[in-house]
Amino acid sequence: MKNTTLAKLKRTGLIILGFMCLLLGAIFILLPGPAVIFIPVGLALLSLEYDWAKVWLKRSQRYFRQAAVKTDQAFHWVGRKLRG
Repeated sequence: MKNTTLAKLKRTGLIILGFMCLLLGAIFILLPGPAVIFIPVGLALLSLEYDWAKVWLKRSQRYFRQAAVKTDQAFHWVGRKLRG
């Protein structure tokens, strides 16, 4: 009984933390802030419980990778890459 209650509490806490990170990331899209950090963290936490979050996590990873490649290409004229 005690273990199931603790497991449910842990699961609920992770879900709440995931939605809070996701919400904070959405707010940081509009305001200056690290949305690039909070959105994937929120989706990663939610992907432990929800399949839709796994799909969106993969999409966001693909998007951020493409953005990094485009940034490298844009700064190629400087003569150096921004990331390894």
